[in-house]
Amino acid sequence: MENWLFASGEIIGKVILSILAIFTIVIVITRISGLRTFSKMSSFDFASTIAIGSILASIVLNSSQSITKGAIALGGIILFQSVFSYCKRKFSWFNSLFTNSPMLLMENGEFIFNNLRKTNVDAKDVYAKLREANVKDKSEVLAVILESTGDISVLHKSKDVELSKDILTGVKK
Repeated sequence: MENWLFASGEIIGKVILSILAIFTIVIVITRISGLRTFSKMSSFDFASTIAIGSILASIVLNSSQSITKGAIALGGIILFQSVFSYCKRKFSWFNSLFTNSPMLLMENGEFIFNNLRKTNVDAKDVYAKLREANVKDKSEVLAVILESTGDISVLHKSKDVELSKDILTGVKK
């Protein structure tokens, strides 16, 4: 008998077989498509990862879904992600149209309030990231960047090393 607390042996067996099959398929597809498959290099990569997770959950938990259908859906998403990534690398217009540029939120310990407004980020959120990065005073901060993935990077000042201009390539000021 299946209810919210228990499942029949047959259903549990299907779930276990689905897990083995679908994860085998994911490993094969990932080996073919490369390491970028589950990266978070862009917001599109992040969305692809979420879509893949949703498909995996649907196939494993819904016994009426076929593994073949799931494999085709996974392959389709990963193929689309590969084509998308290729187009981003090869065509600058495509990259600028579909990819958010990183945004400078703080420079030399001072907030860039206009950029905070544009990105809908609050100074309190930045302070939380500064604490995570073990910053004790704003004067220690060279730059805070909202990356295209939504992550926030904190670059510390260093007495020994100057910031290379290359590190800020593509970052909007």
